[in-house]
Amino acid sequence: MPHAISKLIIPPIYRLWIRKIEGIENIPKDRAFILAGNHSSYFDVLLLPSIITPKIKMKMHALTNSYYWNNSITGFFLKKWKCIPVYVDNEKGAKKKNKKSMQKAIGYLKNNEVMMIFPEGRRSKDGKLQKAYNGIAKLALKAKVPVLPCGIIGSNKVMPKGAAFPRFVRCEVNIGNPMHFEKYYNKKPPKKILDNVTRSIMKEIARLSKQEYNY
Repeated sequence: MPHAISKLIIPPIYRLWIRKIEGIENIPKDRAFILAGNHSSYFDVLLLPSIITPKIKMKMHALTNSYYWNNSITGFFLKKWKCIPVYVDNEKGAKKKNKKSMQKAIGYLKNNEVMMIFPEGRRSKDGKLQKAYNGIAKLALKAKVPVLPCGIIGSNKVMPKGAAFPRFVRCEVNIGNPMHFEKYYNKKPPKKILDNVTRSIMKEIARLSKQEYNY
């Protein structure tokens, strides 16, 4: 039922706030991938699924900050969508919990499903790209799936921080080509490779969102 809602009900509502979408043809239709985009607004959380889910045959899940699982309302929907919590460093047992979350995400991908992740890990306060965590590189290499980069332009104006409802402005979404990293499969990559893979993904997200990534 949650996946049916994301395909049939959410997309036409979200279309009211979308000016333009480019790159729809780049979406893999029947194989697992990681959906990655920049994050500057709560609006992003359903924006990308509203575009992607009607075009694919697979189920989509998301890695989300564990903070939102503590709220009874958001926690209810996150469980219904079978999302996966990610724990911040200062949370007790975060490392162990995140290892389990990573294994669960890999399991979804190996089951030919889709994972959505915002590599920056949190919303940008000013809309500019922040330094990303290399969890996306670990996930892509361990699951052996491509990354589909997306650039979101203007969602922070649709629903800026502190806003309870979307404003009457529109945003744009640019979808890039799937990024493949086969040369690193079947290896235990050092931090340098994970950093480089993460950087290459963020550089493409920067290009698609008409920004720069200087980390």
